[in-house]
Amino acid sequence: MTVFLEKNEIQQENKSPDLIVQLISVTKIYSNGCQALLDVNLEIKKGEFIFLTGASGSGKSTILKLLYGEELPSQGEVIVDDCNIAQMRGNNLSLLRRRIGIIFQDYKLIPQRTVAENVSFVLQSQGYTRKEIQRRLEPTLKVVGLLNKADCFPDQLSGGEQQRVSIARAIVGTPPLILADEPTGNLDPDNSWQVIQILQKLNSFGATVIVTTHDENIVRRCSYPVVQVVNGKLVN
Repeated sequence: MTVFLEKNEIQQENKSPDLIVQLISVTKIYSNGCQALLDVNLEIKKGEFIFLTGASGSGKSTILKLLYGEELPSQGEVIVDDCNIAQMRGNNLSLLRRRIGIIFQDYKLIPQRTVAENVSFVLQSQGYTRKEIQRRLEPTLKVVGLLNKADCFPDQLSGGEQQRVSIARAIVGTPPLILADEPTGNLDPDNSWQVIQILQKLNSFGATVIVTTHDENIVRRCSYPVVQVVNGKLVN
């Protein structure tokens, strides 16, 4: 399960093969002087499903941005799948991001492309062959329940369906780590629970899933570990 450790304990355990995420004494201060995180220590094992909760602006989304390299820590180390994010550049960072599926609250779909094209685009940009893309596309759309919507455009879908396209796009490359930033924030309760069920299914396949949310009903309904972020610090 998710573990909070003192800094010296984390450094001693730094080589554990079971860990997929480590934050070691991480502080993040943005260029405008805003302190998002303060001396955060966190370890997440492979195959876990955890919720990051906290009020808006508490720092939970910053943690996800650090994990996929959109932001770098001001102090400390961010280790993802044995890679130190601060040391990753160019192609190496791109290769690491292929092992991370990212799901955003606002979907970020390409409006001029169909569902199938939105999902396929990820693999095309990574140089997959057309045959391999087709091999991966159908089972991915089945997982999110959208095989019958493959030829639809985003504006022909409901909000819940658009979010499921976003999930399909994030998982079509079968990444071992899935980061979901408020994936249910724009959805009604029924669609929200459907999204969580898809993430649970992916976790059952072996993926590590980290979800930021402020939806207490979803957190209560599940039995997964919860990490609360309060003013840039973690509360167990």
